[in-house]
Amino acid sequence: MADTTETKVEGVLDDVKGKVKDGIGGLTGDAKLQAEGKFDQLSGMAQQNFADLYDEGETKLEAATAFVQDRPLISLVIATVVGILVGGLVFGRKSS
Repeated sequence: MADTTETKVEGVLDDVKGKVKDGIGGLTGDAKLQAEGKFDQLSGMAQQNFADLYDEGETKLEAATAFVQDRPLISLVIATVVGILVGGLVFGRKSS
């Protein structure tokens, strides 16, 4: 399991840095600094959201792996049914 704590911390730091730049830019009337601040805030939020989504996806993958290990025959049946359904959708029925 990958550690996403570092990514989350970087995101929080970028968000805080962006808020500071945005505030200073607003006080001084520096539109460029304010825009940089907004960009840093957006970047920080994106990093945090990515880390959260990665953690959530990894948790679901671990649950699916545990299900397959605990119930291999049921997993095989599910995979077969899904394969047949996908094959039918992709290739369709051929008319004679």
